[in-house]
Amino acid sequence: MTEKTCNTCETDSCTTKDQKPEERSEEVMDRQALQSRMSKIKNKILVISGKGGVGKSTVAANMAISLGLAGKRVGLLDVDIHGPSIPKLLHLEDRTLTATEEVIIPIALSDNLKVVSLGLILRGKDDAVIWRGPMKMGVIKQFLKDVEWGELDYLIIDLPPGTGDEPLSVCQLIEKADGAVVVTTPQEVALADVRKSINFCHALKLPVLGVVENMSGFICPKCNEITEIFKSGGGERMAEDMKVPFLGRIPLDPQIVEACDSGRPYVYHYARTETAKAFERVIRPILEMNESNTTESNTTTHNTANPKTEDLKEKEEKSLRIAIPIAAGRLAMHFGHCEEFALIDVDPDKKEILNKEMVAAPEHQPGLLPRWLAERGAQVIIAGGMGQRALNLFSENNIKVQIGAPAEPPEAIVKSYLNGTLKTGENICDH
Repeated sequence: MTEKTCNTCETDSCTTKDQKPEERSEEVMDRQALQSRMSKIKNKILVISGKGGVGKSTVAANMAISLGLAGKRVGLLDVDIHGPSIPKLLHLEDRTLTATEEVIIPIALSDNLKVVSLGLILRGKDDAVIWRGPMKMGVIKQFLKDVEWGELDYLIIDLPPGTGDEPLSVCQLIEKADGAVVVTTPQEVALADVRKSINFCHALKLPVLGVVENMSGFICPKCNEITEIFKSGGGERMAEDMKVPFLGRIPLDPQIVEACDSGRPYVYHYARTETAKAFERVIRPILEMNESNTTESNTTTHNTANPKTEDLKEKEEKSLRIAIPIAAGRLAMHFGHCEEFALIDVDPDKKEILNKEMVAAPEHQPGLLPRWLAERGAQVIIAGGMGQRALNLFSENNIKVQIGAPAEPPEAIVKSYLNGTLKTGENICDH
């Protein structure tokens, strides 16, 4: 990284280019390289907690996955030096990071999600990390400066509990982080430490995006009754007292424990549960933050009469949205019994996939899906089987139907559809 120069902007007055007092030339180049890397990331969000054991890493991982399922490009950075949990939560324990002479390559969990953790470097999963502050600072700086994230909509940074070296280092290195999500449990012993985390954010002028109350009531797996083991509502009251937003409650669900222990992303494999929907509500304000930034950017572009505006508008009008029912990551053979839908935007002329969004399927109700998909802009649905009544309803909603498709991943099906090579069989549904 010795020949890196600052390419974050072309403004002569940019302070990133200036050498600060008592700053060595090597430190200037490192700072410029870091700012250049961060400039490609629209939103940088820290996930923090006042104490351990509140499920902060679980919340961070499922937030990142939920944003990825919403079609956003996401990076998940685990800087919990002494207890990195992300590799276990995402079933990456047997994976290791690779690097070139200049960059660290993150692990791509999916098309939309990249992951980096110290746990992906350690030789043994039980190795203890015995480091003092300067070594921690050096590793965190390297992760922020040298990881080749590329263009991202979000970088979710999972911090260790408390207000020690790691949170302070990240806040100092990322001068303009977009904010922090604070995770707590409802009982007072956790809330007392969370107040300290919020005051930590205020002291460093880091916006608090909101508080998440995790383990808020236990959901019985047999009767779905909620029992308030740790009470509930404490996080919301604390957020109100400290005048910060409250993002929502996440129930204590045995399926989350099972998913974490087996390394299966909860919001992906249990998308239709109430707990997964609670995660969706938590990320909604964060998604709106990104959309707000995009709107402002588009407004600026329009006001400066950017000549590409009409080209972008024309490209948008040419796009086509294809809906595919999904179960276990592949096309569900009957669209009415799927776990979720892949909504894929394509350019039919260039035969390119522009964007993919994963949406949990609604509760099964006769006649609901055609209207539900039409409201989400679907113009084509590709399915394995479909009854005649559903075919008629899709036709009434101006949605073209392709049936008899094979149980393959959605991207492969769409590419075959665009290329005219999709092999279809008989309609397996007769109702």
